Amino acid sequence: MDRWDRVDEIIAKWEHSLLSGLLGLMILVAFMQIMLRNLFSTGFSWGDALIRYLVLWVGFTGAALATREGKHITIDVFTPWLKGRKEHIIQGIVNLFSAVVCGVLTFAAVDFVRNEAQMGDISPLGISTWLLQVILPAAWLLMTVRFARLALKALTAMRSET
Repeated sequence: MDRWDRVDEIIAKWEHSLLSGLLGLMILVAFMQIMLRNLFSTGFSWGDALIRYLVLWVGFTGAALATREGKHITIDVFTPWLKGRKEHIIQGIVNLFSAVVCGVLTFAAVDFVRNEAQMGDISPLGISTWLLQVILPAAWLLMTVRFARLALKALTAMRSET
């Protein structure tokens, strides 16, 4: 196990904990909002905004974790019929392409968050919106690194089969 694998394992543990906590909080706040609205015709003024940001964090954290575990959405047309070296080549190309796309989206997300910070908007939670959106570039960057790593592993496996 190399250094990146150890670091990635630690990151994954944090992701699992973060996902569990955020998902639990999201379910609790949503449940409370529904109960307060139906029983008392009221609710938390910040509840809907918190749920929106929690969905964002859960979605992007889950996507980064799915990438690590090889469970991210893929279009797998050719690999069922390919074996050995050809399969590794296709996997390498697909993962490299995914890394490039995620890399481009990382830069776009950094730009987006930077613009949000410059605008100085405050969310209904009383927190700067850019702080709540920082998960975007963080998750895209993590997915970029993980897809690049998967591409490297596939191409390394291809070389070992020659």
